[in-house]
Amino acid sequence: MEYIPAKTIITNKKETSWFGTEFNMNIYKGCCHGCIYCDSRSECYHVDNFDTVRAKEHALMIIRDELRRKTKSGVVATGAMSDPYNPFEKELELTRHALELIDAYGFGVAIATKSPLITRDIPILQCIAQHSPVLCKITITTIDDATGKIIEPHVALSSERFEAIRKLREAGIYTGILFMPMLPFITDSNENILGMVQLAKEAGANFIYPSFGVTLRSNQRDHFYQKLDENFPGVKEKYIAKYGLTYQCGIPNAKAKYEKFALACQQNKIYYTMSDIILDYKRAYTCKQMSIFDY
Repeated sequence: MEYIPAKTIITNKKETSWFGTEFNMNIYKGCCHGCIYCDSRSECYHVDNFDTVRAKEHALMIIRDELRRKTKSGVVATGAMSDPYNPFEKELELTRHALELIDAYGFGVAIATKSPLITRDIPILQCIAQHSPVLCKITITTIDDATGKIIEPHVALSSERFEAIRKLREAGIYTGILFMPMLPFITDSNENILGMVQLAKEAGANFIYPSFGVTLRSNQRDHFYQKLDENFPGVKEKYIAKYGLTYQCGIPNAKAKYEKFALACQQNKIYYTMSDIILDYKRAYTCKQMSIFDY
């Protein structure tokens, strides 16, 4: 493992609309999942050697000092640019110990990951949930394991991620699915969309937050098209014809498919809008805070 210097790790967010989180935390830099669609590979993020995972030097000491200096608590988000449960985390346990610090200093946490390794830390997440909001977001893009291994070659199978959701929910942890991106002509079928809702229901997921399309820019598009040629012959030409150099590449018939998705979520009592998810996972803690001022 290569360690890189860092002056800060927990940063204040300018706005909290994305899952209602107040802080960002990235202990690792780079990602080895190899997902063919990954936006973090784009030049605008200035991450050299993106496919190589590196850890930030003295991360736990920096996190401890930054949490201690915060004048106001809140929810710390992790997993935006690098999966906090990459394969190296199993041995290094940097994310695990960071969660212990988050618990000790009275903060909440929102984790985005594609790894079932998150279930290792259920006891710590349960401790945090006693005083602050906990939100686990498991990214699943396809219900088909075979397709998943093509578009996300070094990630756990989708079926294994559904099982991780089941374990988290059985432990009382608020958990759902990041259904994103949705790849036009690959994972945008009604079978995959409605199947995702059904499997989410069976796993006990609280929510599914979708993105009905994929973003493409600069060198990321080149990488994506190369992988399409290797694994999905003829699909690149469909992208070029329909989207050209467009950044937002929405799936065909997105409105109709979203309506079917929304109806299925409603029928299965699964949240799917950002506002409802934020309200629901913070509900108990908002009530607790309000009760303090009732006396």
